[in-house]
Amino acid sequence: MPFDEIRQARIEKLEKLRKAGVDPYPAKAWRTHTVADALLHFDELSAVKTRLVLTGRIRARREHGGSMFLDIEDGSGQMQAYLKKDVLGEKEYNFFNETIDIGDIIEVFGFTFLTKRNEKSLEVEKYRILTKTLRPLPEKWHGLQDVEERFRKRYLDLIMNPEVREKFKKRAEIIQAIRNFLVENDFMEVTTPTLQPLYGGASARPFKTHMNALDIDLYLRIAPELYLKRLIIGGYEKVFEFTTNFRNEGIDREHNP
Repeated sequence: MPFDEIRQARIEKLEKLRKAGVDPYPAKAWRTHTVADALLHFDELSAVKTRLVLTGRIRARREHGGSMFLDIEDGSGQMQAYLKKDVLGEKEYNFFNETIDIGDIIEVFGFTFLTKRNEKSLEVEKYRILTKTLRPLPEKWHGLQDVEERFRKRYLDLIMNPEVREKFKKRAEIIQAIRNFLVENDFMEVTTPTLQPLYGGASARPFKTHMNALDIDLYLRIAPELYLKRLIIGGYEKVFEFTTNFRNEGIDREHNP
């Protein structure tokens, strides 16, 4: 189906939700466990029949007569949810079919159980839409492979490629580890000016802007070095900063101005 037709069909489902009195973008969710928590404590939760509330994006759906399996994914992992017409009720089950798509973010209430194939799952008693999406996800099997599109639409890249999400996570962990090491060795974290009346500390072409309040030209920093040295002159022996520099120069896959 052409993209415009898919989008129009989803807009019609959005209106159907609203006409039924359902808020397609509620301000609050009632999640009790992440997917990772539910899987980690699965046996314990199943033994005492704890009622869970999970939230996540629908990544896949498989229908079998009066029942349906969904793959629900949150920031911690993915888990299977089982919807049964006899449990939800025919009206709610059919309404789900008529309004919910792959890519939508939902909230599901229910109990954990093992399927016949020993897959850890959640039997859904009721559900709630949290975000109705108006654009489809990239095709499942081929994913998002075009480099240009991946870099221009990083949000899609993160949705479709778990290894990219892992890189973002590792980057944050590396920066935090460096920060912890410096702090433990008596360095002080500081923040130096982003807008500077005179750029310096490196050789690069700057971005220029204008401050209306003072009617002066300013530059986005090309390096923090000179301001860090001023702090040392002022008496701080150990300082560091994690920051962004701006250089009005070339761009490629490994360099962003």
